[in-house]
Amino acid sequence: MRNQPAGNVFLITAPSGAGKSSLVNALLENDAGLQLSVSCTTRPPRDGEVDGRDYYFVTPEQFNAMRGSNELLEWAQVHDNFYGTPRAPLTKALELGRDVLLEIDWQGAEQVRHMLPGVTGIFILPPSLDALESRLRARGKDSEEVIAKRMAAASSEIAHAHEFEYVIINQEFSVALQQLEQIVSSARLRYTRQAVMNPALFESFGLPR
Repeated sequence: MRNQPAGNVFLITAPSGAGKSSLVNALLENDAGLQLSVSCTTRPPRDGEVDGRDYYFVTPEQFNAMRGSNELLEWAQVHDNFYGTPRAPLTKALELGRDVLLEIDWQGAEQVRHMLPGVTGIFILPPSLDALESRLRARGKDSEEVIAKRMAAASSEIAHAHEFEYVIINQEFSVALQQLEQIVSSARLRYTRQAVMNPALFESFGLPR
């Protein structure tokens, strides 16, 4: 257990429109010990998105260069665009004992599990596919063509929910947020985490670290 990083990694995955980003933003506001891993993407920014805060917006050429130089922990193609997780900021945060959230698709989550054993996977489900479509339309950010693509992809994305340790059904936002906070709290009480964060205490008890 001596090689365990001090911080936790939480993988949060959901089909587009399930409310993942809203839940993550609320969780970050309530918990100063959490840090969001900012992904890079080749898609153009949406209204209100800021480079370096929401995503690092890069060209396909820049993305390929990062991928080729092993700067990405994981990467995937989603809805005709590429997304990836920069390796260096995540590694540094974990070494400093910070807990990191990754908003990530199931392909990226699978890659991260191979690279970082012991991560906590959380899948956010909508209450139904009809509710998912209504949410996509209500946010008014996507064309009918994009909505159709997202709905077509939703079923195949949801089919991977069983690969995650936890599933939250986001029917009522406040309840879903409370459940997400409970998962984070529980992960911080794991033996391996407590041993890393309290080495002197565990040594005084003769407990392995």
